[in-house]
Amino acid sequence: MPILALKIDIDTYTGIKSGLPNILDVLEKKDLPASFFISFGPDRSGLAVFQLLRPRFFLKMIRTNAAGIYGLKTALYGTLLKPPMIGLSFPKELHRIKQAGHETACHAWDHRLWQDWLPCMSRRSVAAWLAKMTKAYMDIFGTMPECFGAPGWRMDKRVLDILRSFNFSYLSCTRAREPFIFEENSLLEIPSNLPCIEEAGVAGVMKELESRSNSPMHQVLPVHTEVEGGIYLKEFQKILDHARLLGYKFVKVSDIASSMTREDLKVRGLDIGLIPGRAFKCAL
Repeated sequence: MPILALKIDIDTYTGIKSGLPNILDVLEKKDLPASFFISFGPDRSGLAVFQLLRPRFFLKMIRTNAAGIYGLKTALYGTLLKPPMIGLSFPKELHRIKQAGHETACHAWDHRLWQDWLPCMSRRSVAAWLAKMTKAYMDIFGTMPECFGAPGWRMDKRVLDILRSFNFSYLSCTRAREPFIFEENSLLEIPSNLPCIEEAGVAGVMKELESRSNSPMHQVLPVHTEVEGGIYLKEFQKILDHARLLGYKFVKVSDIASSMTREDLKVRGLDIGLIPGRAFKCAL
């Protein structure tokens, strides 16, 4: 039986306020588990305007209908509008995730800062960013987070070294094809190995699910509350129904991690590269 995990990122204030309830309702209706990777700090999405000078980013914004997905307010947060806190503003909604039996994990403190400027951040600022994120998780849930999934799958070797001190059980930070062990910190990596809607379109995601339905490899589908919880909500439900018809068993990302035997996994270093449909280079 093919295995599928939904890795659902909460990136923005709109995503948690409007998209999260929609996705939770769908998962409850279909009785499916998922893993939610949460951004806790300020939504400074408006700073993405400075990335429009990058041709790949500009074309991605047009191709994915970013204006329709995120809305005008989100496009102004951190510039003309004060950046609201994301996860810290919605503790009840985050507890609803836990109460429904889903996994909760860390995704970001300041998502935009990491995604756009990680190479420019000092080692000290990276450590402080991670500390704020994990403290926010602990303040809300009362426990240490088990996993971290980097914004935009942006990573470097400095980060992997710093993550040694944060006691995560596993990471989900790359777009590699299969789980592996990072040689930089000996942590288990469970990658997002399917394309998301913004990269391949709805038909492309369904096609990939079909092509891998006979594979013994665990599949992790990246989902975003702003996208699948918004204007692509109906399409998200179609994808879930399609996966079920293909025979996929839905699990949490943590279930995949706990099923891994470390001795059977490849140990390798971080790779960086472009993948189809993304504006920035990702960890691979």
